[in-house]
Amino acid sequence: MDRKFLKDLLETPSVSGHEEGIQKKALAFGKSFAEAQLTDPSGNAVSVVNPQAEHKVLLCGHIDEIGFVITHIDSEGRLHVTNAGGVRPALYLGSPVQICHGEQIINGVVAVSSGLLGKEKVETSDLIVDIGAVSREEAEQVVSVGDPICADAQVKELLNDCFSCRALDNRTGAFVVLEAARRAAELGASAGIYAATTVGEETTKRGAYYASSRIKPTCALAVDVTWASDAPGTDPFSTGEVKLGSGPVLCMGSAVNKKMNSLLKKTAEETGISVQWEIATARTGTDGDAVNLTCEGVPMALVSIPLRYMHSSVEVGSWKDLQDCIELIAQFLLRLSKELEQGFSFCPID
Repeated sequence: MDRKFLKDLLETPSVSGHEEGIQKKALAFGKSFAEAQLTDPSGNAVSVVNPQAEHKVLLCGHIDEIGFVITHIDSEGRLHVTNAGGVRPALYLGSPVQICHGEQIINGVVAVSSGLLGKEKVETSDLIVDIGAVSREEAEQVVSVGDPICADAQVKELLNDCFSCRALDNRTGAFVVLEAARRAAELGASAGIYAATTVGEETTKRGAYYASSRIKPTCALAVDVTWASDAPGTDPFSTGEVKLGSGPVLCMGSAVNKKMNSLLKKTAEETGISVQWEIATARTGTDGDAVNLTCEGVPMALVSIPLRYMHSSVEVGSWKDLQDCIELIAQFLLRLSKELEQGFSFCPID
């Protein structure tokens, strides 16, 4: 597992709708194992193992992050914004941010006041970004309406092999998709493996739709993060008990293919990887929902990474969970390859 590569991804801004720079890094990493690479008008980057194979397995890990976009620059050079994805505005008050203007990074701070701190509910419209400018003209020399903004947080190592940064949702999932494809290639998996770092999940889910509609996979595995129930104030009774450092999370839900889940469970048992379970009785809230409804219907399963403080300006994850997710998916791809060669059926009533 290339921790340095993940840290590079985490420190690369990628607000939903503005993923071009980070996708170039994903493609560069994929060249180390892929026999082919694909891009599309949506902005997806796909690294392919065994492109000649009859059966295609799509791996989706979205690479975009939540953030903001500049909507207006006022006469005093202050920036007004709208949200890109499910941000929690109150968490950004008084926090440093980065504005991406082309390839340049401009530093800023979200303004804070006693009035805002006392407000019952802070809205995105309440947020004003201060870049130190004193006029609209001065601000417009370095930023523009439409520029994306994200939290300014770097990777920090914590106790018990944990780490923190912004955008672990879902930079970690995109990382796992690439590393799992590389590992599966090393193990000799024969199925076509399409490792897609998808765009737009936080806003439109268009990336997953583009990828699946064009690749037409036999089946798909979505890799995303899920709420860790061991964070303060969380409720393990709603969707299940999930702990950081306790392994990959599999999902029991109406959208998830039961045969794929069974194969994931057997793979985990045979490889000694501990797994956890979550429940999703309706939509999973991941790329898997979009993939599931493409083509003539695509069988889908979900592997999630435990995450504390999701959709905050700083999140916490576990290196161990990432390694276990990579190994589980790679071993699953090896086993699925053999099952597909023997006529594996995804139908739960066969």
